[in-house]
Amino acid sequence: MQYGICNLSIVPLRAEPTDTSELVSQVLYGEHFKVLEQRKKWSKIRIAFDKYEGWIDNKQYLEVTEEIYKEKNKEKLILSADLVEFITNDSLLMPIPIGSVLNSLSLLSHEHDGNTIGGIHPKATIIKTSYMYLGAPYLWGGKTPFGIDCSGFTQMVYKLNGYKLLRDASQQAMQGEALSFIEESEPGDLAFFDNEEGTIIHVGIIMEDNYIIHAHGKVRIDRIDHSGIFNVETKRHTHRLRVIKKIV
Repeated sequence: MQYGICNLSIVPLRAEPTDTSELVSQVLYGEHFKVLEQRKKWSKIRIAFDKYEGWIDNKQYLEVTEEIYKEKNKEKLILSADLVEFITNDSLLMPIPIGSVLNSLSLLSHEHDGNTIGGIHPKATIIKTSYMYLGAPYLWGGKTPFGIDCSGFTQMVYKLNGYKLLRDASQQAMQGEALSFIEESEPGDLAFFDNEEGTIIHVGIIMEDNYIIHAHGKVRIDRIDHSGIFNVETKRHTHRLRVIKKIV
């Protein structure tokens, strides 16, 4: 078994080993992973944080030992806390997005003097963190303020507050405690939405006074009621509510 760490700012994770394949997620700076299969140009990996799998270009990561991988698994995450910060060394000035992992700076011979965040934070800070992504454009597979999808948004907001969510909305819907009514929910709880076949296809974060923040075209704030999400601009429902989950 081989192991790796992302030494670039934002690396695409693809469904198949080709540059034209679907973007299923992204690997951010400092994230570490197992290499499940290695080919000439591509590696299939499993990210340590959420066990998500996909293909990454062999030129876009650094191999590490099993000992380093296990050591990183034991460490409490230290994350970059500003929308954009910089990693430096004598010959490098590289921007990194919020939520990048800074535990391996010395390993990668990099320096960072921006703001950091770590540990578990009160549930009330989840909404405050979500505002950092407000207006970010929707990007299938995205995890950054430069492009993010609905479950990438919820995962990163929770991660910055010290909580672990799985990557896809359908996976996140299996976590936590189901609530019977919107009235039972608190700011920071997750609302999930399904399609006509009953498949979970969307997730957002409950706010106060029957509002929800979610990634739909962009990270935006809309109304939520017993039927689902009501778009405040088009004046119509856009997503059908399936379940509300309390994770924290």
